[in-house]
Amino acid sequence: MKQLYCIAIDDEPLALDVIAKFCQRLGDVSLDVFSDPEAGVKAIRERVPDVVFLDIEMGNASGLTIASQLPADCCFIFTTAYLDYAFDGFNLDAVDYLHKPFSYARFEAALNKARRRVDYKNASLALGSITVKQEYSNVTIPLDDIVYVEAMEGYSKIFRLTDRCVVTRAVLKKLSLMLPPDSFVRIHRSYIISRSKVRSFSRQEVTLTTGITLPVGRQYATAVAALLS
Repeated sequence: MKQLYCIAIDDEPLALDVIAKFCQRLGDVSLDVFSDPEAGVKAIRERVPDVVFLDIEMGNASGLTIASQLPADCCFIFTTAYLDYAFDGFNLDAVDYLHKPFSYARFEAALNKARRRVDYKNASLALGSITVKQEYSNVTIPLDDIVYVEAMEGYSKIFRLTDRCVVTRAVLKKLSLMLPPDSFVRIHRSYIISRSKVRSFSRQEVTLTTGITLPVGRQYATAVAALLS
């Protein structure tokens, strides 16, 4: 079984100690802990852990805010002494919600759920696809099937060659982190396109193989011309 690399962020040393002991007991989990949320977030972006354990109320820092700013495919578990945040955790697509003080059995169950999600994500990437949430279901979309992505108010539409568009609550910024930059280009604050689906382009607009024409944002024009040339 592949070893999981985890990061835990909590301003309570005792809580970090419990997570560390439980990870050690599992045996196939390595862990770095941070009592400073800012340092923890920096480590997440630099080290790209498989799973993040994240406290919700940490002095002046909010775990909910941190979770909303993590990379789109980051797999995280909330750990908190408060019961009032379960709905917020669900909306942020947390793997699980551990209410302190939690038992080893409950911790192991949450980490196993995270492991299944990590394995599923890795398998999808190996197959050349992304997985997004549409309503209450996960939808896997082959990268070759994506024509373009359009930002809407609070969600995104993924337009496909083979089927209806997929509507997901993932915003365009998060989707841009999930899509390989060598295959997809941000051309506008509202659009990401597949490079392989471009029929023609100028500094003002791009026409795709499906016949649709999309505008190029002024701030993206130079980069678009360079990437698509």
